[in-house]
Amino acid sequence: MSKELKQITDFIRQTFTRQKKEKAVIAVSGGIDSAVSLTLAVKALGAENVFPLFLPYDKQLFIDSEIISAWNDIPIENTQTTNIHSMVQAIAKTLGAEEQLSLGNIMARVRMIAVYERARQLDALVIGTENKSEKYLGYFTRFGDEASDLEPLQHLYKTQVRELAEFLELPKIFSQKAPTAGLWQGQTDEEELGFSYEVADKVLIELIDKKITAKNIVIPDITPELVQKVAKRVASQRFKLEVPYTIISQK
Repeated sequence: MSKELKQITDFIRQTFTRQKKEKAVIAVSGGIDSAVSLTLAVKALGAENVFPLFLPYDKQLFIDSEIISAWNDIPIENTQTTNIHSMVQAIAKTLGAEEQLSLGNIMARVRMIAVYERARQLDALVIGTENKSEKYLGYFTRFGDEASDLEPLQHLYKTQVRELAEFLELPKIFSQKAPTAGLWQGQTDEEELGFSYEVADKVLIELIDKKITAKNIVIPDITPELVQKVAKRVASQRFKLEVPYTIISQK
């Protein structure tokens, strides 16, 4: 993991140097992905140049976000908390968006607006928190939580992010808590997807990395039905990786 750590921190540092930027803004949800991304940013740029943004909705608690920020010795004046409840409700009411999924997507996009406005104010780049599992499962809101200027974790599957968190010796709360996008009360990634990241990553390695067709994938302790479920999810969400469609891309 030390080689992986150096590769990522070098990537962050070189990107900022190339773009002539010194400051980084990152939305910190309190989950393992944002905790790892934040920590990597600090290692690459220094705590004084990293600006965490906490964006709770209504009564959401962001205690874990504050914990990982303090753990990384980020100056308290660098952090900013903005409750997005009023903004989300105003947009939802205007659009007549009443479904839970619609509200969740609005939350993600409002957070994106807040992050990019903060980056504009600071002349900073936005560091993303998406991993490879979320990317290929399409588990993100377009132009929302997937919006960023650079992605330090997008080449790592969720289980690999957990390994990196352990290597970085992050507080145990981040590897033990259930993954969630924080879009509504009690929401978890794995319940919504219908399978665990441990299962998904084993299938994705065969499907994406090895390019084995779903019907030919055989993994001990994972049923063919579950393999198909993951594969169907990937196929149904592939359009998210291709939009916007253009004349050139359709040739």
